[in-house]
Order: sequence, then structure tokens, then C-alpha cells
Amino acid sequence: MAITVSIVEDNDQLRGTLARVIGRAEGFKCVSQYPNAEAALAGLPKDNPEVVLMDINLPGMNGVECVRQLKQLAPNIQSVMLTVYEDTDNIFAALAAGASGYLLKRTKSAELLEAIREVHRGGSPMTTHIARKVTQSFQRVGPSPQPAENLSQREQEVLDCLSQGFLYKEIADKLGISYETVHTYIRRIYEKLQVRTRTEAVAKFLRR
Repeated sequence: MAITVSIVEDNDQLRGTLARVIGRAEGFKCVSQYPNAEAALAGLPKDNPEVVLMDINLPGMNGVECVRQLKQLAPNIQSVMLTVYEDTDNIFAALAAGASGYLLKRTKSAELLEAIREVHRGGSPMTTHIARKVTQSFQRVGPSPQPAENLSQREQEVLDCLSQGFLYKEIADKLGISYETVHTYIRRIYEKLQVRTRTEAVAKFLRR
């Protein structure tokens, strides 16, 4: 049986190229294509592909939020980020939102197809460069003298939202607090965990 794949990409030329690569490859079938997250969320649960290739920088809702919502609508669909972004914040946000893999757009066609096979088998494919960044992020974060358990209940709620890839404004809306209050909590979290970035804070949270 062919692996069914959908594509969410706003660049018409790239979206068409990806569709042709997948459609012509033995053992694969491109079942749908979407130029934005909103259309994808409306159509993907009905298309029910096994794997979705998801861009991050989409018009309107971004790809990370699309993955988070898609995971709730259709938990069996596996999402693989296909993006130009290499920064650790985007990587962790995407993985925390539910992405099963993270690839760069410069990935060669053969490697992309193998990554789709890998996620279909239950793996978590990543471009080698990206995998190294993830590993290094965890290696840089040593044991905390004050673990996450020492945070207040509200601070842990904020940190949990960060680990799921929520933006500051989304955290404020979810917890019913102001944007400025979110910043205050995050500053306290950084001080208690002795970290300087969102990625390091999330890494410590996930290592509890």
C-alpha cells in the first residue's frame, strides 16, 4: 500500500514540486495540497493522510499552531516540518506541538522520501544538522540546583505552555492573565532554573 501524503506550503512552485516528487515515487501517493493552515485544518481530517509535510512560515496561522490543532483533530496523522528555519526555538516549538520530524527545505528528494518512510514506521526523522542542535541543547542544560518542582503552580503552568510551543500572547489568553504578567512569570522561571532562553527552560522542564 502506498504511503499517503499531504502538503501544506504557501509557495505554489515548491508545493507543486513536492507533489510531483511524491506522486512519481513508487510507494507514495500525494492525496492533497494546501496553501495555508486554515484550509489544511478544514481538509486534512477528511483527507486522512498518513503523513503531512508542514511549512512553518504560512500566511495567517503558522505551521506550528496548525500542527498543534491538527494533533487534536486527527491524532493519527503524523506531521513533519519542512522549513528553512534552523533556530532551536522553532525546532522545540514544533516538536512540542506534536511534530514527528523536522527537515530543512534543502533536503534532497531521496532523503525526503526516506524521512517520510521513517515517520510512517514510527520514527522521528530530522535533518542531521537539526538533530545535532537538539542534542547540543540538552547537553548544555545540566542538572538544575532548583528543579521545576520548586516553581510555583502558576509558574509551572506557564512553563508547561512554553513546552507546548505557545506564544506569550497565547499563554496570556489561555491562563487569563496579561501579556506583561506572562513576561514576569517567565523572568522568574529563568531565574529559578538558571537559564537564559526558552529552549533551555523547556529542555529542563522535559528532563524532569
